[in-house]
Amino acid sequence: MSSGSRFPASVHADRLRRAAVETGSRDLLALLVTPSSDYAYLLGYLPPAMERLTCLIVPAEGTPALVLPRLEEPLARHELGELADQIDILAWDETDDPFAAVRRRVSPDGGPMRAAVQDQMFARFVLRLGAALDPVQLVEAGPAMAALRRRKTAEEVSRLRAAAAAADQAMIAITGERLSGRSEEEVSRRIRELLLDAGHDTADFAIVASGPNSASPHHHPGERVIEAGDAVVLDIGGRRDGYASDTTRTAVVGEPAAEFAALYAVLREAQVAACDAVAPGVAARDIDRTARRIIDEAGYGDCFIHRTGHGIGMETHEEPYLVESNAEPLQAGDAFSIEPGIYVSGRWGARIEDILVCTQDGGERLNTTGRDLYVVS
Repeated sequence: MSSGSRFPASVHADRLRRAAVETGSRDLLALLVTPSSDYAYLLGYLPPAMERLTCLIVPAEGTPALVLPRLEEPLARHELGELADQIDILAWDETDDPFAAVRRRVSPDGGPMRAAVQDQMFARFVLRLGAALDPVQLVEAGPAMAALRRRKTAEEVSRLRAAAAAADQAMIAITGERLSGRSEEEVSRRIRELLLDAGHDTADFAIVASGPNSASPHHHPGERVIEAGDAVVLDIGGRRDGYASDTTRTAVVGEPAAEFAALYAVLREAQVAACDAVAPGVAARDIDRTARRIIDEAGYGDCFIHRTGHGIGMETHEEPYLVESNAEPLQAGDAFSIEPGIYVSGRWGARIEDILVCTQDGGERLNTTGRDLYVVS
């Protein structure tokens, strides 16, 4: 996170406190977190991920510790600010063994025999930590971190709302331009410019999938030139103030074929119904079932080939996932996409995606652009 998007030190101190509580509640010795979005969530800054070990240790009891290369210590102290006074900073020299330093801080001492490693930790670090901490068992930290990060605070929702509004601004701009005669790649570059112009710090993706390519949900924009009659799926997003945006709209160049218009009407009904079904206590999979049932009944069931949605926050994809296998109930503060799609291989595809936040009263849709089929030139 950039300095301009940082939360006060008190916020991160509270996150560390809650992480310690979560660690203890899961019968863990400690959470071990290397540079990642989890690290940034807890400490408020993101150092470079490198071959030298930087590892935040959040024990169930005691003071958190940060094991890091000595050459990274000045940066860490500067970025942590007041938070540095609440963490033991353990700098290691080039000839030291940083894994031994972790072992000295993570000692069973008659307590739990498990420690949780952050999900995106390099394999070489996991293996060496496993050897250093033996017989302590290493388990994934994902469930613990998801419990911490999943329910967004009012300030986090405010940032997601601002990111969504900026993405909407870019979507309105691109669908107001002429698309025919331009390559997918050219339109994708233009969308990235529009995202930055609208206030994003980064433009992370701009899927432009036209004609038969629109049947590929994660199509990589290429040299294909958009033509009259094409369906065009536009899936765009980036980051603003440390939080992600992600929205999809479908356009057609000129008047749509009757068959495609009928397909899109089914998709729109499914997406709106899924959004309307959001409420605290509703199982995540029931949102998926709501969208899927409508699409199935219309005869397009085999053409809906992905989950209905994913959580969003500091990362574009995080908990909770709206998929059949997830029976967990939604909670107020959950933020996620609802994005059913229908894809007819070799012909065309369509997707509608909004970011929603589950509230005590239902669901707040953060993307506010129209969900009708966009007719463009």
